[in-house]
Amino acid sequence: MPRLIAPDVSYHSSWLEGSAEFDGAHRDGAGAEDWPLEELDDDHSFRRFVDALVNDARPESPRKPGYVPCTYLWIMDGDTFLGSLAIRHELNDFLLNEGGHIGYSVRPSARRRGHAAAALASALPIALELGISRILLTCDEDNAGSRATIEKNGGVYEDSRNGKRRYWIEPA
Repeated sequence: MPRLIAPDVSYHSSWLEGSAEFDGAHRDGAGAEDWPLEELDDDHSFRRFVDALVNDARPESPRKPGYVPCTYLWIMDGDTFLGSLAIRHELNDFLLNEGGHIGYSVRPSARRRGHAAAALASALPIALELGISRILLTCDEDNAGSRATIEKNGGVYEDSRNGKRRYWIEPA
């Protein structure tokens, strides 16, 4: 059964395999924008990457302008990396309009099996523990899979902005 875990260097090879499936496409919730995949093949670089992901949850950690504290989690099935999920602790203007509190991506070979919906369901109580009582999620207008994932988890459509559908979830 898939579960959310904190990033862990022991899953290096599975993470690389899963990340390679994206073939350079953006991976929402991965936190890997500044880390070339080729560089992360190296054990030392991967350890630095994992440390950076874990440390990003701390408000005092340094981050790029416009970025907010974020809890990164990996979607795992046993030792197999299925995808990534990020819980952004607060909203800035960009996140309010287009990004939301939670972003996720599932590796292409593991899609259409309910992993994203299960991961989002598991992330909602974590967001509540972080003090986020009303959770914003967004998806591209034409992303029927993400739309279904959000709605399955109680997302209530508010509006669309800049090609993004915006949903609010108020977990119990």
